[in-house]
Amino acid sequence: MNALTPGHLAIIAVLVVVLFGAKRLPDAARSLGKSLRIFKSEVRELQNDGNPNIPVAPPAAAQPVQSERVDPPAADGRSA
Repeated sequence: MNALTPGHLAIIAVLVVVLFGAKRLPDAARSLGKSLRIFKSEVRELQNDGNPNIPVAPPAAAQPVQSERVDPPAADGRSA
Protein backbone atom coordinates (compact mmCIF):
# COMPACT_ATOMS: atom_id res chain seq x y z
CA MET A 1 0.00 0.00 0.00
CA ASN A 2 2.96 2.36 0.52
CA ALA A 3 4.48 1.90 -2.93
CA LEU A 4 4.60 4.77 -5.41
CA THR A 5 2.60 4.00 -8.52
CA PRO A 6 3.34 5.49 -11.95
CA GLY A 7 0.45 7.91 -11.37
CA HIS A 8 2.09 9.19 -8.18
CA LEU A 9 5.41 9.62 -9.96
CA ALA A 10 3.74 11.56 -12.80
CA ILE A 11 2.09 13.93 -10.31
CA ILE A 12 5.44 14.48 -8.55
CA ALA A 13 7.15 15.18 -11.89
CA VAL A 14 4.49 17.73 -12.85
CA LEU A 15 4.81 19.45 -9.47
CA VAL A 16 8.60 19.67 -9.82
CA VAL A 17 8.30 21.25 -13.28
CA VAL A 18 5.66 23.72 -12.05
CA LEU A 19 7.65 24.68 -8.93
CA PHE A 20 11.10 25.04 -10.49
CA GLY A 21 10.28 25.81 -14.11
CA ALA A 22 11.52 23.99 -17.19
CA LYS A 23 14.38 26.45 -17.70
CA ARG A 24 15.97 25.88 -14.29
CA LEU A 25 15.74 22.07 -14.22
CA PRO A 26 18.79 21.39 -16.50
CA ASP A 27 20.95 23.73 -14.40
CA ALA A 28 19.77 22.04 -11.21
CA ALA A 29 20.54 18.59 -12.64
CA ARG A 30 23.98 19.76 -13.78
CA SER A 31 24.75 21.15 -10.32
CA LEU A 32 23.58 17.95 -8.67
CA GLY A 33 25.82 15.88 -10.98
CA LYS A 34 28.84 18.07 -10.18
CA SER A 35 28.17 17.75 -6.47
CA LEU A 36 27.92 13.97 -6.71
CA ARG A 37 31.22 13.77 -8.64
CA ILE A 38 32.95 15.88 -6.00
CA PHE A 39 31.45 13.78 -3.22
CA LYS A 40 32.58 10.53 -4.89
CA SER A 41 36.13 11.81 -5.37
CA GLU A 42 36.31 12.93 -1.73
CA VAL A 43 35.05 9.55 -0.50
CA ARG A 44 37.59 7.77 -2.73
CA GLU A 45 40.34 10.04 -1.39
CA LEU A 46 39.35 9.31 2.21
CA GLN A 47 39.42 5.57 1.51
CA ASN A 48 42.89 5.84 -0.04
CA ASP A 49 44.31 7.93 2.82
CA GLY A 50 45.12 4.83 4.85
CA ASN A 51 46.85 3.04 1.95
CA PRO A 52 49.66 5.13 0.38
CA ASN A 53 50.44 2.43 -2.23
CA ILE A 54 47.34 3.23 -4.31
CA PRO A 55 48.07 6.00 -6.84
CA VAL A 56 45.47 8.75 -7.05
CA ALA A 57 44.96 10.34 -10.45
CA PRO A 58 44.58 14.12 -10.47
CA PRO A 59 41.19 15.42 -11.60
CA ALA A 60 40.91 16.32 -15.27
CA ALA A 61 40.32 20.00 -14.50
CA ALA A 62 43.63 20.26 -12.60
CA GLN A 63 45.80 19.59 -15.66
CA PRO A 64 47.73 22.68 -16.84
CA VAL A 65 46.55 24.43 -19.95
CA GLN A 66 49.14 25.35 -22.57
CA SER A 67 48.67 28.84 -23.94
CA GLU A 68 50.40 30.86 -26.59
CA ARG A 69 51.21 34.56 -26.39
CA VAL A 70 49.61 36.65 -29.09
CA ASP A 71 50.72 40.26 -29.48
CA PRO A 72 48.03 42.69 -30.61
CA PRO A 73 48.74 44.59 -33.85
CA ALA A 74 50.40 47.98 -33.51
CA ALA A 75 48.11 51.02 -33.36
CA ASP A 76 49.61 52.57 -36.52
CA GLY A 77 48.93 49.45 -38.61
CA ARG A 78 52.57 48.31 -38.87
CA SER A 79 53.65 45.02 -37.42
CA ALA A 80 56.31 45.09 -34.71
